[in-house]
Amino acid sequence: MFYLILVLAVGVERLAELRVARRNAQWSHERGGREYGGGHYPVMVALHTALLAGCLIEVVLAHRGFVPALGWAMLVVVVAAQALRWWCIRTLGPQWNTRILVVPGLPLITGGPYRWLRHPNYVAVIAEGIALPLVHSAWITATVFTAANAILLTARIRTEDAALANA
Repeated sequence: MFYLILVLAVGVERLAELRVARRNAQWSHERGGREYGGGHYPVMVALHTALLAGCLIEVVLAHRGFVPALGWAMLVVVVAAQALRWWCIRTLGPQWNTRILVVPGLPLITGGPYRWLRHPNYVAVIAEGIALPLVHSAWITATVFTAANAILLTARIRTEDAALANA
């Protein structure tokens, strides 16, 4: 039951992100923001939805048990990933989005976690994609999501870096 609540809480957190993203998209568009890589956005949404569903489906269908040493450690990683994600959102302010939106003329943000990493939000996504399934030993979901996400993030980071270079 705890795992179900955890996965649902992450789902609710995703909905909160989408709300922030919509508000920030409006802010960006009002300032001449342009979207890049919109074609891969539906794939990203589907992949992240599949992660949440896969966590629950694998645990139920494969009868995955809770392994305390693994589960508690991975829960710490999930919480840390959420903290890093919201630190990114707070640091970028209205420039943060789930889409790649670039407002011409705005400087590149180099504070907060961006002081140390170029794409800290993606570090949070990677950590969560591995850890959330492993909280309850859903190793197939963790593996499949991580592999698919690596392909997606490769394209997304290239697109984002090119968009920022052109801004």
